[in-house]
Amino acid sequence: MRLKQAGIGLAVLLALTGGVAVNALYFRPWSINVFFERTALRELIEMPQLMSDLRLFEPWGIRRHNALLDDASDAHADAALERAQANLDTLQGYARDKLSPSEQLSYDTMAWGLQQQLAGRPFRLHNFPVNQIWGEQLNVINFLTGTHQVNDVRDAEDYLARLRAIPTKLAQVEAAQALRASQGIVAPHFALQKSIEGMGNQLAMPVEQHPLYTSFADKLRKAGLRDIDQSEFLQQAKLALQEAVYPAYQRLNQATIALAAAHPRNDGAWSLPNGDAYYAWALRGHLSTDMTPDAVHQLGLAEVARIQAEMRSILKAAGEPHEDVGAAMLKLGEDPRFLYPDTEAGRAQIIADYKAILSKAQAALPKVIGHLPSAAMDVRPVPKVAEKTAAGAYYEAPALDGSRPGVFYANLYDIKATPRWSMHTLAYHEGVPGHHLQTAIAREQTDLPSFRRFNWYTAYGEGWALYAEKLAEEIGLIPDPYDRLGRLRDELFRAVRLVVDTGMHAKRWTREQGVDYMMRNTGMGEGEVVVEIERYLVNPGQACAYKIGMLKILELRARAIQQLGKDYDARRFHDLVLRNGPLPLALLERIVDDWIKAGGKA
Repeated sequence: MRLKQAGIGLAVLLALTGGVAVNALYFRPWSINVFFERTALRELIEMPQLMSDLRLFEPWGIRRHNALLDDASDAHADAALERAQANLDTLQGYARDKLSPSEQLSYDTMAWGLQQQLAGRPFRLHNFPVNQIWGEQLNVINFLTGTHQVNDVRDAEDYLARLRAIPTKLAQVEAAQALRASQGIVAPHFALQKSIEGMGNQLAMPVEQHPLYTSFADKLRKAGLRDIDQSEFLQQAKLALQEAVYPAYQRLNQATIALAAAHPRNDGAWSLPNGDAYYAWALRGHLSTDMTPDAVHQLGLAEVARIQAEMRSILKAAGEPHEDVGAAMLKLGEDPRFLYPDTEAGRAQIIADYKAILSKAQAALPKVIGHLPSAAMDVRPVPKVAEKTAAGAYYEAPALDGSRPGVFYANLYDIKATPRWSMHTLAYHEGVPGHHLQTAIAREQTDLPSFRRFNWYTAYGEGWALYAEKLAEEIGLIPDPYDRLGRLRDELFRAVRLVVDTGMHAKRWTREQGVDYMMRNTGMGEGEVVVEIERYLVNPGQACAYKIGMLKILELRARAIQQLGKDYDARRFHDLVLRNGPLPLALLERIVDDWIKAGGKA
């Protein structure tokens, strides 16, 4: 099975070196492809949680990483920068002009990523270890409840080992948060307050109701372990939670309470030390272009006007109020015709409807995609422990050994945030032809170096997913005018992101200005908008990547159609974009231009 073979290179290298010996492999391999694999392995063994997620090594009997959590210390982050410098030095020792075209693309991709990482050295502390969206205090719970598999006794023992490792991880997080505070780098007040509230809610739960306990019980039951073993493992989990996990969260929560009391600010990146330079670096990393914040802002304003004009024409044709697009969409979002009942049955129906939408999309893919992945996909609700502050949806990639499907997580906390007309475009974004298709195809490309299969460039990945929403409409998957409005509303709010992200981080807009602009122009509900705006404030620049990436793919497609004429084949174009793995946008443009020069052949 191809997926099972995908980890041969890394697994053999790991087995031959005994894992830790990779640290000593500083010599330059004679082959650049060996260097690529060695570098990927060296980074991977620093991330045991990602190793568990990918499941590259389990088919080879390598499982010791499944008992470990990632190191969240600043010393570990400093060491990563040192490795990046060493890797760049080694990479530049190869004669690029003597490499094959494929190797040159890999060379340039790795060089871009390493140079961007090293350019961020002055901003190494410019992040927020505790926050309401992707904070470490949430990530470890989501990882253990979602990713960690329990198929046998050893997996259960590894789960317990990871539970007992949580205090060390949270102590690292607490120290990292304190170090940043000493340098004037503190998360926005709302991010701290919502993190405090979330940790407080967990601490108030009886142990047997905590997700780390209930999910473990469910995994044990599904694994079919003996009742006596299940009982013993659950007793050990209860003790670990009582004696290790709860006290660790209590300590982190108290430290965060004290920090929040002393730091009431809710401002953007500009307010941090050297904040303007930091934002420019963060924006470049997410966009993989050199666009300035002001250029992004102006593009956003133009795109908002263009998309709203298109929406007005559809609203008018449907007999809806159309002059004020935001007000019209807010009204449609409250229209009972499009709402599900606020019950568990209503939530279950949403999940079922998402699955039906994606089933139809899967059947239509061969019209525009030549190569389809084999990895399965599922739709699930966001875990309740995270749903209050989580984004509206997100995607989790499949395990390489086929043991876990890709998962589209839908946030059902506020059921009114999921009107029926919004569902098609979200399903296509997170599922197919969006994130699942792109990620699964990239990971199955065993002819690519491992780092290119598992890499992530935000503008490429999110740009493809936003492009996929439009592509779905183009192949007939969004025929209803209200569903088309839903697609345009989602494209509109990605354009609005260009305005509010640069506004809050570079133009000194307040959080409230960001909320007001997004509500006025999109018609999204206040609760949904607040989650979005607060997400942008803790992850500068990321939200801009969707629209920038989509526009680049559309630009490249238009160029290919114009220059190739009747020789243009949509399936070949999409296969080219997808089968090369995630790339910086300039390199994506290069391979498309080369493909056009070659006549658009496969």
